[in-house]
Amino acid sequence: MKRNISGVLLLNKPYGITSNRALQITKRLFSAAKSGHTGTLDPMATGLLPICFGEATKFSSVLLGADKIYEATLKLGYISSTGDAEGEIASLSRMNTDKVVSTLHECRDVLQRFIGQILQIPPMYSALKYRGKPLYVYARNGEEIERKPREVVIYDLHVESFVDDELRIIVKCGTGTYIRTLAEDIGKALGYGGAYLTKLCRSSIDRFDLSQGYTLTALEGMTTGHLDNCLYPVDSLLCNFPAVTLDDMTAAFLFQGRIISNRSDTVGLSEGDNVRLYNQEKQFLGLGKITAERAIAAKRLVSNTLFSTN
Repeated sequence: MKRNISGVLLLNKPYGITSNRALQITKRLFSAAKSGHTGTLDPMATGLLPICFGEATKFSSVLLGADKIYEATLKLGYISSTGDAEGEIASLSRMNTDKVVSTLHECRDVLQRFIGQILQIPPMYSALKYRGKPLYVYARNGEEIERKPREVVIYDLHVESFVDDELRIIVKCGTGTYIRTLAEDIGKALGYGGAYLTKLCRSSIDRFDLSQGYTLTALEGMTTGHLDNCLYPVDSLLCNFPAVTLDDMTAAFLFQGRIISNRSDTVGLSEGDNVRLYNQEKQFLGLGKITAERAIAAKRLVSNTLFSTN
């Protein structure tokens, strides 16, 4: 039987399976009626993949735009048709060998150029749509589609090690960043002509860290009660938004579709700001939005049988 459970599971996705496959396995383990994940990891990538169950799926998009941290290993002087170890690998001949970066100090200096707002051309092996189809569909058919550069943000880029033609880095970046493209661009900047990813691990999304995650192997050995204890509450996705507590009557009005005005707790907030909404029993009600009149309108509410919507 399917269970109407709600919460967030921090899954440590293993190597070699798609994000959708990882989702289906966890959905089966939890016997969940409804589930979804918050951002795809490639099959060769490992690491943090938040899985949302039940009411949490209503708020999963919040993490899609969150900052992320990746640990990546690059093979310099080679390129891959997919940008990673899953593709066809080709060696590159370096034309300007005198400009090849060979020391850790030089490498760190070059990588400083990538910190801040940079332009990236999305890879062909990506889910971006062109005429209704993902780019990877065209790539698999040997077609090349022209892509426009996109602006992304790299907050930090730390070199872990640089030995021979292998470079290990930690990247903190904004949404929309392609680490495969970043790897290739770094390979070029270091004088190697390009690079591809041999390993990639997502270690952080927003306030969530991989140390909080569970592997599929660990989950498969748990009872239902232990599985449920692994879930974070729905509102854990929204901790960056300020909280507002409503009395029972005001909460009922909100569930009836009314706008809540004359709120002293909206002082300092601006039109369009999101707020977490709770009742006096500290139960999470959903997400509200500040209007131009500093009132609160419902943006997305949880299903709640405590309040009448008639």
